[in-house]
Amino acid sequence: RGREAARTLDHAGVADAWREASSLLSHITGRDRTFLISHAEDLIGERELRLFVAAIARRAAGEPAQYITGVQDFYGRSFRVTPDVLIPRPETELLVAAALGVMRAGARVCDVGTGSGCIAVTLLCERLHARAVALEVSEAALEVARQNARDHSVTERIEFVVSDCFAALDADTDQFDVIVSNPPYVSATVLPGLQREVRDHEPLIALSPGADGLTVIRRLLSDAPTFLQPNGCLLIEIGFDQSETLTTLVNPSVWTLNDILPDLQGIPRIAVLQKH
Repeated sequence: RGREAARTLDHAGVADAWREASSLLSHITGRDRTFLISHAEDLIGERELRLFVAAIARRAAGEPAQYITGVQDFYGRSFRVTPDVLIPRPETELLVAAALGVMRAGARVCDVGTGSGCIAVTLLCERLHARAVALEVSEAALEVARQNARDHSVTERIEFVVSDCFAALDADTDQFDVIVSNPPYVSATVLPGLQREVRDHEPLIALSPGADGLTVIRRLLSDAPTFLQPNGCLLIEIGFDQSETLTTLVNPSVWTLNDILPDLQGIPRIAVLQKH
């Protein structure tokens, strides 16, 4: 069945078809891939077979494996994902690492556009005395984030708020040491060329704000200072071609652009700004 499934995925244009098929079978059977390889001739149960066939059909149709299994690893932990949230990516782990580098003990953090909650939850797992407010315009996404907070035992230190950027906050009471965001930044012109897994299945609202992809980033740069303590930091994940434009958007009377950190491919990816 594994070979047949891999052929199905390969014919459907799925890269690394054998690995994808074995990962789906591993998820359904609850057995790791090493066990499956060493017991390749074993028969699986009728129910597991039905689930596996259905999963292969969904993956062949372009649905991301993470939505089929409902989980994605991020920063060494497992997070729930649904089609209501963006699938966490390795680039965003760099955002977390950079945020940890500027967080003091007991820091108060705001995660704008939290999605699955992977950023905020991970920061709280790594900094046991920190607290966070997670903002998200989608109530369905916030429910996924709440589940992940429960899974990782940080519920008591995080508040979830339905909010379009900072709209639901009060600047008199909501002040943060660090603001982080992986905002929608894909430009409308690039959307048609994305992989079908991304273009057709991940939430558009989390991918693109339309136009040049910088709409939300502009809002973050203009509105974040109101909610940041003096010398507080704003960290933003940006698109592969946005670093030069970002530098022109930064108001030097408000911000110091400390760095734009590269991702593993050397692409400028994480902007680190500090409020004067």
